[in-house]
Amino acid sequence: MDMHLNLQSHLPDGRSVLTFIRPGTQPGLLLKMVKELPYKHVDQNYLPLSRVQVFSSEDESMSLNMFVYGEEAAGTFDVEVTGARILQYAKDLMEGEYEGSVDGRHPKPSPLFERENLLNYLNKCSESYITRSDPRRFLCQMQLFDGISGTEGTRVAVEESYLDGNDEQFWVDIAVANSLPQVALEQASRLLFLHKFDVQRCHLDTVSDGENGNVTHLRLLVTPIDHGVATKEFFSRLKRELRRSKWLDPSTMDLVFERYPWLGVRRGEIITAFCSLMHPIMAKVSPLAYSKVNILETITKKRYIDHAALIANLFLDKFDPEKLINGEEFVKRKEDLIKAIDSDVEDTTASELLYKMIDIVEHTLRTNIYLYDRYSLGLRLDPRVMVSEGEGERELPYGVLFAHGRRFNAYHVRFRDISRGGMRLVTPSSPEQYALESAHHYDECYGLAFAQQLKNKDIPEGGSKAVNLINVHGLSDVGKNFVMRKSVKAFTDTILDLVVDTEETREKVVDYLGKKEILYLGPDEQVTPGDINWIIRRAEYRGYDTPAAFMSSKPRAGINHKEFGVTSEGVNVYLDVAIRHVLGIDPTKQSFTVKMTGGPDGDVAGNEIKILIREYGENVKIVGIADHSGCAEDPNGLDHEELLRLVNSEMSISNFDKSKLGADGAVHHVNTEEGVKARNSMHNRLEADAFVPAGGRPNTIDIHNYKHFLRDDGSPSSPLIIEGANLFVTNEARQALFDEANVIIVKDSSANKGGVITSSYEICAAMMLTEEEFFQNKAAIVQEVLSKVRDLAKMEATLLFREFENYGGSLPLVSQVISNTINVATDALSVALDNLSKEDRAELLPLFRDHLPKTLAALSFDNVNERVPDQYIKNAIASCLASKLVYKEGTKFIEAQPKEKLANIALQYVLKEKEVAMLKEALASVNMPQQEKDSIIKLLDAGGARTALGKF
Repeated sequence: MDMHLNLQSHLPDGRSVLTFIRPGTQPGLLLKMVKELPYKHVDQNYLPLSRVQVFSSEDESMSLNMFVYGEEAAGTFDVEVTGARILQYAKDLMEGEYEGSVDGRHPKPSPLFERENLLNYLNKCSESYITRSDPRRFLCQMQLFDGISGTEGTRVAVEESYLDGNDEQFWVDIAVANSLPQVALEQASRLLFLHKFDVQRCHLDTVSDGENGNVTHLRLLVTPIDHGVATKEFFSRLKRELRRSKWLDPSTMDLVFERYPWLGVRRGEIITAFCSLMHPIMAKVSPLAYSKVNILETITKKRYIDHAALIANLFLDKFDPEKLINGEEFVKRKEDLIKAIDSDVEDTTASELLYKMIDIVEHTLRTNIYLYDRYSLGLRLDPRVMVSEGEGERELPYGVLFAHGRRFNAYHVRFRDISRGGMRLVTPSSPEQYALESAHHYDECYGLAFAQQLKNKDIPEGGSKAVNLINVHGLSDVGKNFVMRKSVKAFTDTILDLVVDTEETREKVVDYLGKKEILYLGPDEQVTPGDINWIIRRAEYRGYDTPAAFMSSKPRAGINHKEFGVTSEGVNVYLDVAIRHVLGIDPTKQSFTVKMTGGPDGDVAGNEIKILIREYGENVKIVGIADHSGCAEDPNGLDHEELLRLVNSEMSISNFDKSKLGADGAVHHVNTEEGVKARNSMHNRLEADAFVPAGGRPNTIDIHNYKHFLRDDGSPSSPLIIEGANLFVTNEARQALFDEANVIIVKDSSANKGGVITSSYEICAAMMLTEEEFFQNKAAIVQEVLSKVRDLAKMEATLLFREFENYGGSLPLVSQVISNTINVATDALSVALDNLSKEDRAELLPLFRDHLPKTLAALSFDNVNERVPDQYIKNAIASCLASKLVYKEGTKFIEAQPKEKLANIALQYVLKEKEVAMLKEALASVNMPQQEKDSIIKLLDAGGARTALGKF
């Protein structure tokens, strides 16, 4: 009798139970059933799968599968009573009772199985898991759990007693950290079916791993479908692919599980990664022919998949640590592949894509493809591979990292060997938007990194940026957050794969770059404090030299940008200097008006509101503020007390109390069409002395709409813009506003550099102090950092307007010239310092010490050589001297020096400064009128070192 029963019931604790009874035990039945299960992670009514039991009758006439949904509480029962059998078995094992057992299936005695450790683990487990578990099996799974606890890893074990090549059944144990249980079960079932195994029985349980999340335990009884022979080599590959399955992108799984099983996981992953990597390069050539969908479809057609597989083979062989191919063999095989494509592939789109794949193989310098526990596929690329055909000239980055993983692709671009910049997450809401973002993914990352390079001119780290593009389409809110957190972990760990120097990476990562790399990250859009903490812990676990410095803005041992207003402190200095120079207003004595984008609850805008009121009191009239919720405007100035209430309560501008408005004031909400129009046009409509974009979308003012910022007579609604937010105005719009309306714009790379300066000091502190030392001195260090931010902003702002008034040109161009000049001098000095002896370089260390906050230097500078990488110290000396020289003497002085002599002149400048200092000290004892003495000292300060050099 054929019996098909689907039963739904509930356990006493409220969990749902789905039971399926089916006739027979045909291969793939479990996989088919899992695919059809409800409560998927894309659904808003998602429930976690907490337990699975799959059984088949001995005569294979019937199968019974039970799936339990909802979390089962752990530790709400007497674990010593419930786990008595397990505790006794562990005691016997530790006393040697099973030593020398015939089958050898018992685990070896281990401190892990001591009573206290075992009780701790039992308290993490559900009662049903403990009750149903065989003691031996329970301890074996505990070992797997211990191997991945605190990580995102996967461990796999196959019963060793069956690895003898017969056609018996096999137990496969899998422990997966932080995977959705239903997804883990589906992927394991899929992979086992691909390798022609049928699942006869299955158990699924989840165990808490504390703050790290949970671990899913799978135990599957499998048998070869065709009674094939399963060798040790086969199981080795199976275990490797099971460990990878958690991290595979759906496109890879479709390619290797459904379409071309002969490819294997590694080659399939390489092909899908290359397709993703090619999209932003090739889309510039032809957006339609080289769309994201078309690239993957073309490369994976039956007509071309063999060529793609051979290219993947070349990649694998180039980086195989056990059988490395030499340069001549690589060139020959590359040429053979090109010839084969020339003769066999008639479609131009396909051939160009295949050629580009070969180009990627050639320009990859490192990869983590052979690391067992990698979270995604990572490539360290020669940046030249990212240049598109016909692309105009632009500066090549120092290095590019690319990662391809489950539902994400990510770039890290940096412009110097040691660089720092934020990681941002981009989560488009639709497949169409995702494809658009993918097309300019690399260019966005490049542009942000380049802007960071200009902004980082005052600090030892060059500019970098990481952009993680995540496919969250079709996911529930829970699923979206889950995938985002996983993508952060996978991308970060892949970066570490490519930069850490450990026994594992030395053994498995073939290095064509030939030098160690140091980089630092910071949080950007959608990165959470939980992400930050995990990244630092992971960097330490992976052996990064300075893990605490790897990620800035740590909750305890960091300097929170919003809490201390570090970016806004710098923004306001530029505003102050600009108002004095452009408008002729002393803001401490005269009234002026300001309009802003960005809300009171925002970092830059909220703190700028506080600083404006702190510094200028009633003199500042904030006539309009717009944010995501709406806008508030009042020509007589918005009430200060009410604004501060919103800032301190972290509330948006739509919460402004209308009773605090003047007669002509208004509050608009975006829940009406009129409110949206008012909010979107506020920055153009309202007239003010200065406009401070301190929030809002990039490219809000562009070449197509910049005229909306002008009044009917062509004059600007604000003659001054201070860019507190990045990229609010495009380059073309900046120039047009200056050319047509003489709008003076302080560019973002100058105005909001306070944040990167703070993060750099946080990196220094993380390297030079313990977390406790920093925390104990945090109050003093933070105040000194804020003072440094204001001083560096004042130095640049003063030079910016001096050079603008002396030499003309638009202010954004002058800003970029200053940044470029400092960076050129830094690079020249960095090269020159390589040729200095340690003794001579030590003479320059005071430059680095003077750059640091006084408390930080006093606590730890004596140990700087032991705690800070030599390359970082070198960069610090170079950047400190370069910025000091440019701010003091100006860009024209640097530009006038021959490039090959620039570094030597800068080093001589330091010596001449010391001579001037000695001269000033001697002058103090000279008997002459104080006024004359002060005048001489002023002249020495202004040009003494430069005059002593004989450079005018």
